[in-house]
Amino acid sequence: MEKAVLAAVITDRQTETQAREYLDELAFLAHTAGIEAVKRFTQRLSTPNSRIYMGPGKLEEIADYCRAGEVDVVIFDDELSPSQTRNVEKILPCKVLDRTRLILDIFMSRAQTAYAKTQVQLAQYEYMLPRLTGMWTHLERQRGGTGTRGGAGEREIETDRRVVRSRITLLKEELKKIDRQMATQRSNRGQLVRVALVGYTNVGKSTLMNLLSKSEVFAEDKLFATLDTTVRKVVLENLPFLLSDTVGFIRKLPTQLVESFKSTLDEVREADLLLHVVDVSHPGFEDQIEVVKRTLAEIGAGEKPVFMVFNKVDAFSYTPKGEDDLGPFLPEHRSLEYIRNMWSGVPSIFISAMKRQGVGELRDRLYSMVREIHEGRYPFNNFLY
Repeated sequence: MEKAVLAAVITDRQTETQAREYLDELAFLAHTAGIEAVKRFTQRLSTPNSRIYMGPGKLEEIADYCRAGEVDVVIFDDELSPSQTRNVEKILPCKVLDRTRLILDIFMSRAQTAYAKTQVQLAQYEYMLPRLTGMWTHLERQRGGTGTRGGAGEREIETDRRVVRSRITLLKEELKKIDRQMATQRSNRGQLVRVALVGYTNVGKSTLMNLLSKSEVFAEDKLFATLDTTVRKVVLENLPFLLSDTVGFIRKLPTQLVESFKSTLDEVREADLLLHVVDVSHPGFEDQIEVVKRTLAEIGAGEKPVFMVFNKVDAFSYTPKGEDDLGPFLPEHRSLEYIRNMWSGVPSIFISAMKRQGVGELRDRLYSMVREIHEGRYPFNNFLY
């Protein structure tokens, strides 16, 4: 397993606790990619250094550690610009990854269907295009020797750029064809009510999908276990509806992925009801809720009726946040009962999909909501969300 150093800038908008949670997530991303995080470096700056992301002294400190500890890769918790990447690579003695590239690599390793692979390839090429100067990927091998290379005086980097642009065009055409096929499939499903599971990555959506649909959808305790949207017909008390499991969202989800996965997220946009699954045992679950809300707004699904499903109550334990996060609240206010009260005005339920706690009540409430939608009524107002 490769060894990695994690590096992050803590801005004025972040607390120490948030910064720690973000690096915990980056370490989990690295683990999902088969990389072991052995050391963390942080630096508080008002904004990241535009030239080398961190201060020169901090980068030299990281470089010294990498040389002494035989570190394979340094992973930065933000997307580095092409110039930042080039400058940082000159200082560090090992491979450099940013958060976006790490997520793209995970998506590529987890893509199973031709559709998912095409979407991820498109996102990778769009990420790669402005960075070709420093990457020297020699993409002409992928053209199969078609004889399209320019004259002897043409710079190799320009050839590579043309190859990448050509690949982007082809992949976009492929996705358009598949999108038309999927749109036809959706239109052929009739007038069944559509319910979509949404949420942060690794909150238990696929486990819940298996319970509600009595099917076997791949579920794993790793990030982005689900890339392809799975749709199942579910029948509750003779009332049929469609239930879809979708790709999990994440903080700083790469723009390229949001764009290339928009067709997959059509299931969310066209849903009549969203079940927003939350890992209530995660210390930063409120931040994760906000990430999901922002992402839903970005893809045009921000006005959908949302029912909150607070999952993993069996794993909940009170862990006090830092003093800078508590504000006027005392530690006991972070109990599960306090959280229940905080969300009592929002359509919601607290369950454990793994232990099957509260799943029966969830089925009953889901049946009521689907029936009301089927009868042409909204089950509730979403204004509190």
